[in-house]
Amino acid sequence: MLQEFYTLNDGSKLPKIGFGTYNEEFADNKEVILQALDCGYRFFDTASLYETERSLGNALKESGINRSDVIIETKLWIDEMGAGQVEKAFERSLNRLQTDYVDIYMMHWPRQTGADDEDWKTLDTETWQAMEKLVEQGKVRRLGLSNFLPHHLKNILDTCKIRPVVDQLELHPGYSQENAVAFCQANGVLPMAWSPLGRGRENATIGNSILVKLSEKYGKTIQQINLRFLLQKGILPIPKASTRSHMKANMEVFDFALSEDDLSMLSCMPQTAWLEEHPDFAIPGRKSNPDNI
Repeated sequence: MLQEFYTLNDGSKLPKIGFGTYNEEFADNKEVILQALDCGYRFFDTASLYETERSLGNALKESGINRSDVIIETKLWIDEMGAGQVEKAFERSLNRLQTDYVDIYMMHWPRQTGADDEDWKTLDTETWQAMEKLVEQGKVRRLGLSNFLPHHLKNILDTCKIRPVVDQLELHPGYSQENAVAFCQANGVLPMAWSPLGRGRENATIGNSILVKLSEKYGKTIQQINLRFLLQKGILPIPKASTRSHMKANMEVFDFALSEDDLSMLSCMPQTAWLEEHPDFAIPGRKSNPDNI
């Protein structure tokens, strides 16, 4: 198991690497998650939209590992926002996860429609207040955000009773969102990286000439260079993996360090492997699955 941790603003700790489950092959497939548990992962990220909550719940039940030894993070989707919907959405997640509490509950996106959405601040505030009630009821341990840029995060910080502990963003070499990361860290919110390996596009980080050179220099895979880059910037990555070898490799990033020059070069490299989603200008149009009960 990972022995290195980040300390959150409430004093609790998270392993420095989590396990992401946003992958079709994880849906109704507990075997991959069982492998991840066997490799030592104890922090799992899911969401109502991913339709992997049930697989995660089934795997944890079969594993025999104590619930208190595993950290579960899940999210409510765009069409589950609002004071009247949060509790129902959360109860559906609890049912799928087969647990009576969630360690981190997150708002998945700050806007429902994009920059023309003039009422997003009010909706976010109402949604957050409903999420705070879940903490007060003992059903949620702490709260977080996903895809919140500084102006979105500031709205929550200005109105909340319970501060968010994390903000999950697309972060990797070639899309490091320096301003957003700096704002999170200045306000005691741990930045967390989704798509930390920069996959999914023709210009993905795999094969990038800069990363190829650094891979050769350090004797590490490009994936490991990506993860080390994030860790040295104080970011918690949540990589996905479907094979045991990749699961283990993603954890083997604590035995080397990038030089300051190489860290700077990666921070300043041209935009690469952006997945073309943005909380103001390119919001996913997917809807939650009504049959995913």
